[in-house]
Amino acid sequence: MPAYTLDTARALVQGHQVHRDIYTSEDVYRLEMRHVFRNTWVFVGHDSQTPNKGDYFTTQVADQPVIQVRHSDGEIHVLYNRCPHKGTKIAIDRQGNTGKFFRCPYHAWSFKTDGCLLAIPLKKGYKDTGLDQTENARGMKAVGAVVNYRGFVFARLAETGISFEDFFGDSLSSIDNMVDRAPEGRMEVAGPPLRYMHQCNWKMLVENQTDTCHPMVAHESSAGTAVRLWGEMGNPEPRPAAMQIIAPFMSAYEFFEDIGIRTWPNGHGHTGVKGSIHSDYDGIPGYFEAMTEAYGEERAKAILDENRHNTVYFPNIMVKAPLGQLRNFIPLGANKTLVESYVYHPVGAPRELTARSAMYNRMINAPTSIVGHDDLEMYERAQEGLMSDGLEWVNIQRLYQDDEDFDLEAVENGTTERQMRNQFHAWAKFMHEEPEPARAEAAE
Repeated sequence: MPAYTLDTARALVQGHQVHRDIYTSEDVYRLEMRHVFRNTWVFVGHDSQTPNKGDYFTTQVADQPVIQVRHSDGEIHVLYNRCPHKGTKIAIDRQGNTGKFFRCPYHAWSFKTDGCLLAIPLKKGYKDTGLDQTENARGMKAVGAVVNYRGFVFARLAETGISFEDFFGDSLSSIDNMVDRAPEGRMEVAGPPLRYMHQCNWKMLVENQTDTCHPMVAHESSAGTAVRLWGEMGNPEPRPAAMQIIAPFMSAYEFFEDIGIRTWPNGHGHTGVKGSIHSDYDGIPGYFEAMTEAYGEERAKAILDENRHNTVYFPNIMVKAPLGQLRNFIPLGANKTLVESYVYHPVGAPRELTARSAMYNRMINAPTSIVGHDDLEMYERAQEGLMSDGLEWVNIQRLYQDDEDFDLEAVENGTTERQMRNQFHAWAKFMHEEPEPARAEAAE
């Protein structure tokens, strides 16, 4: 395989098609970690995972280990999980409370929870060495920028670059809708995520979130079997929640065509412009009443009538607003992806609502799920198939137009592959060197 540069990697995206190396090349993987994931705004976690001062949890942004921590002033900080001395990982537990400072387990350098250096044992050994002039003496390095948007924490690794508002634009309306579904206007993480390892490229999973031509095919063995058995039982009513969740996966092509797909600039988009597979779930007793008390009947109805299916936030998360869910696709290599599937509780809503979301997560997204294994099989077959020499290019041409402008919002037929093309357009756009930081003019 060729060694790629930024220019040759960008050439792997050609409008209606992408080269197979974009999924299979370790060179391309390293480039996108270094550039795409540094220049974009990437999900870190939720602020309810670190509710108290000193609370932290560890995760990674692309291939970078980071710590999300609540500082003494109550603000969320995101720090690289490494000591500035020898590079040792500071925290290895998934989560915990570090108190007022972090302490390196190797040489006991300690740091405030905003990363600033606090103390060094035998500091006199550094006298007149120039340590205080080095970057190491500043403490644990923070990521380039952090924004806490309605509880959801995002980071840009690059020191300079596109702003949070410019990157997401109107796509934040899906997060708004998810949070607005909480009568108290805030979400809380409902336990740890379900984690599921996939032996495939991370972009396959992201594409699949707005692929509406596969459910009735790939899920025939799971959802199709459930629907058939329910029919043989005479379709008894009321339908249990499990059937309400799984049956819509067998909706016809026409259903998915009609619900539409919306795309936004910078690779974001969602299925389900006019309803979705979540639109016909039974109401949860007491929920609409709680929403009406919080927002008034008209506003409550408008919030709950917005039933978007999957919203993709480029580069690597999906939000399912009606169910209070977020899936994080963490790349671990060209052919390895860890998926974390979170459920959030809308504060002030009945717990039964969150219980249904947790049921959906177990049935659809878990390692022990019914539906998720169908997708996993397709991803791994695709990863293996792309290593063959049959063809070099992957087709994403469904409802393609030569003059597509991805800088404009668009609503189209729900089976279009425009959102996939939109993602790859953004991939090529952000595959660039980090901008040089602005230099202050010398004082006169």
